[in-house]
Amino acid sequence: MDAQDHTSLAGTGLLSRLSHMMHSKRNTIGPAESGLSSSQRTKDSDGRSPLAAQNMNNCNNNDGKKDEKKEEPKKDEKKDDKKDEKKEEPKKDEKKDDKKDDKKDAKKDDKKDDKKEEPKEVWIMDPATDTYYFWLCTISVPVFYNLMFLVARSCFNQLQHIDTTMWLVLDHTSDVLYYIDTFVRARTGFLEQGLLVKDEKILRERYMKTRQFKMDIISIIPTDIVFLKIGIDNPEWRFNRLLRLGRLFEFFDRTETRTNFPNIFRIANLVLYIIIIIHWNACLYFAISKTLGFGTDTWVYPGTKNPEFGRLARQYIYCFYWSTLTLTTIGETPPPVRDIEYFFVVTDFLTGVLIFATIVGNVGAMISNMNAARVEFQAKIDSIKQYMEFRKVTKDLEIRVVKWFDYLWTEEKTCDEKQVLKNLPDKLKAEIAINVHLETLKKVRIFQDCEAGLLVELVLKLQPQVFSPGDYICKKGDIGREMYIIKEGKLAVVADDGVTQFVVLSDGAYFGEISILGIKGSKAGNRRTANIRSVGYSDLFALSKDDLMEALIEYPDAKYALEDKGRAILMKDNLIDESLVNATDAKDLEDKVNKIEASFEVMTMKFRKLTEQYASSQQKLKQRLTNMSNQVRTLREDNE
Repeated sequence: MDAQDHTSLAGTGLLSRLSHMMHSKRNTIGPAESGLSSSQRTKDSDGRSPLAAQNMNNCNNNDGKKDEKKEEPKKDEKKDDKKDEKKEEPKKDEKKDDKKDDKKDAKKDDKKDDKKEEPKEVWIMDPATDTYYFWLCTISVPVFYNLMFLVARSCFNQLQHIDTTMWLVLDHTSDVLYYIDTFVRARTGFLEQGLLVKDEKILRERYMKTRQFKMDIISIIPTDIVFLKIGIDNPEWRFNRLLRLGRLFEFFDRTETRTNFPNIFRIANLVLYIIIIIHWNACLYFAISKTLGFGTDTWVYPGTKNPEFGRLARQYIYCFYWSTLTLTTIGETPPPVRDIEYFFVVTDFLTGVLIFATIVGNVGAMISNMNAARVEFQAKIDSIKQYMEFRKVTKDLEIRVVKWFDYLWTEEKTCDEKQVLKNLPDKLKAEIAINVHLETLKKVRIFQDCEAGLLVELVLKLQPQVFSPGDYICKKGDIGREMYIIKEGKLAVVADDGVTQFVVLSDGAYFGEISILGIKGSKAGNRRTANIRSVGYSDLFALSKDDLMEALIEYPDAKYALEDKGRAILMKDNLIDESLVNATDAKDLEDKVNKIEASFEVMTMKFRKLTEQYASSQQKLKQRLTNMSNQVRTLREDNE
């Protein structure tokens, strides 16, 4: 093969393939042939060595031997290939086994992960639900039972002996409810980052770290075991049940929040606290009298030899009466005789002064709060009366003002919605306004197909107004700054004389919606076209033009739609003047052109300034480049 052929083969890629084949054959040649030097192989392949030319015949004669020698390594290669195949078969089997094991392990891992990812669903009590409140109501019953009857049964033996079986049943029932309540406390969720925690372990650990957990555990200790030794007529051993009083107070707090009559509930709650204090003090008085001996002096409870004072009802009523007089310090009681009696009475007096002063003060504050609205309203009336008297207002007008205030108070419309709702977040304000006013706003025909977002914006801007009988809501020719929706009452469209009635508007009607839109070409412009007067007391919702336009800024499509609806209504009633529309359009076009010209002049001035700044910066840059080139030239000359 000559050099040109070699080059052509290299160009087609064939030479590379042949060299790869020769290389693979050389790897299979035996030791005899492998001893040839690299220079000899190179000369053979090139065909340019004179020694190779002289030995051409010898090479041809030895071709058979060389082929045999080449075939032997091929056979060896086949054997090796077979051995390798046999070795590879167990490797494949091992790989298959490994794959099976991997699949089994993967399945096991998946099962473990499934078990980990699917925690057991446990029952959790959400403290924000009605179920939690009903449970508080349920657990409050045994707590209140223990609070009232344990001390009474401990002091009044006759009460304990009335029906021992009944007391045992009630005691054990309350214990069962206590155990259930402990479980409920351990499963009561709490909020963390605004979400209810439902992890059983976290809830249990959190509950066990609280002080209430220790009190709850103490309250369910079965102290009744002592009854096996000392007898069942010793209920004072169950006083540890009183440590769960927190549930009763929590129930009272939640009820106060949920009730619609919080002031009445607070007063009733205070009265209950007073009764509980008097009850406990009465029981202690009877217990001390029993310890000192009935009838041994004038201070203790009279002797039970008298059948009248031996009755259980008389014993409790007499002690309750004595406790009430002592704690309230409003009556005379027998003076104490012994030192312990003096000590007990002094303690009662101090307790009565501190506790009842606080309670009575709270009652007074609650009663004042109940009348706070009336007091504030009356203050407004008094200030208005003083102003009218100072300004010499006519008697008829003064009577109308007073009647208007009386109507507001009678109909319970004295509250200011903005003042009441100011403490709520905007989202809740919107929801309340939607709930109260949205249906009313949807009755207005120009708003019926508007976006929900726009209606919400408008609902928040509705202002309630109340008009007295004979009041004019608007008169013909007045500038229309708001539209009105009738919530309750009747309005009459009257003539200029104020007597002739054309039509009567009732609940759900509306008027003034066209004047606040400012429709182009309207013959009336933004003026009122009718006289509207209130027949009786009327409740209206007012939507001002400024509020409407402010809301429409964010809803331009709705603005165009409302204008189209208003224009259609005016055209239907023949209240559109096309010449006014064209004149308005021409004026608007001229205004737009003037604005464009002014904007163009401003842009031209700005562009001129930018051009000047650019030219100046280019000049400075050229100067700097010239200076730099001069410096470089100077440095080169110095070096040369």
